Amino acid sequence: MINVFLLLGSNLGDRHLFLKQAIDHIEKEIAPVLEASSVYETQSWGKTDAPDYLNQVVMLQTDLSAQLILQKILNIEHILGRSRGEKWGPRTIDIDILFYGDAVINEPGLQIPHPELHKRQFTLAPLAEIAPGLVHPVLKNNILHIKNQLKDDLIAKKL
Repeated sequence: MINVFLLLGSNLGDRHLFLKQAIDHIEKEIAPVLEASSVYETQSWGKTDAPDYLNQVVMLQTDLSAQLILQKILNIEHILGRSRGEKWGPRTIDIDILFYGDAVINEPGLQIPHPELHKRQFTLAPLAEIAPGLVHPVLKNNILHIKNQLKDDLIAKKL
């Protein structure tokens, strides 16, 4: 079984409900969630005039391939009303694969570890809450160290 970390985000509609529904779908279609961070509220990143996000990191264990997890995640996003328009635009739900064990995957449409995670407070705050000692397989530092070195000035407020 492989430890998989997913980042959930929502900044449209009932954001708490979309996070809960995403977890429900993940548990039905991929694997049970073994750990979940607190929910954090953060200003929109990349497109700063968009509504604030709620973010949460979950950890599960599965033997499904990363490619199959990605397909299932894209389907869950579709079911929950995600529409892909402008880059970094508002969304009902966004689900990113942060880590798939210690694998490093660089394929069209799938990069693991997530290529931006080490630059984002809204990712590192919830991730450090549930997996501070997790070592990033490319950066070779643990998540807490990476978070503590972060220069991102967006505040991720734990709710």
